[in-house]
Amino acid sequence: MKRMFLILTACLITSAGVLTLRHSHVLTGGTAGLSLSLTYVFHSSFAIIFFLINIPFYVFSFIRMGASFTLSTIFAVTALTFFTSVDHWLPPVSFSPFAGAICGGALIGFGLSLMFYYQASLGGANILALFMQKRYGWNPGTVNFAFDFAVVLAGIFSVGVQKGLCSILSIAITGLAVGFFKHKIKSSYSLKPDLLKNFTSGQSQEASS
Repeated sequence: MKRMFLILTACLITSAGVLTLRHSHVLTGGTAGLSLSLTYVFHSSFAIIFFLINIPFYVFSFIRMGASFTLSTIFAVTALTFFTSVDHWLPPVSFSPFAGAICGGALIGFGLSLMFYYQASLGGANILALFMQKRYGWNPGTVNFAFDFAVVLAGIFSVGVQKGLCSILSIAITGLAVGFFKHKIKSSYSLKPDLLKNFTSGQSQEASS
């Protein structure tokens, strides 16, 4: 129960960051940003596209990270969707792109780090980042930044150069925040035992050859 409450807290912090970016008219990375961009192309619902994009990541997560992590991720995605939907009832507010990028990026970075620590994610590149960290020792912040950068770069022409640069600043801050907590994140979760066993045996075979 405590873990689920803290995951909810992480989702609340992350959603505050997402809404800050939205009200700053700064692009968002990740599968959420990709889904938002695709809604303009296909004129479809954000929720539907977001769900469809995450399906292959859920399958990968279930196979490689286990059922508990996958269910926690689905729970986190649902919670974030709910928290960000209350934006319609909030009073209108706007931030400068620069200030929004810094504050929004920091909030998302801290929220994601807390989420990762309690073995959950927001799907998409988050899952790959955690897997790559455990399997290859890669920095999860760097993996997230690479994916976010590609998403932002694809949509940068829709917001202009200034806001595009602020978008890059935002995802850089998010990546730095996640990278800062990478050692705590790494110690908080594990891969499925059979995968870890195979990986360990593979390393032993390589060492003996």
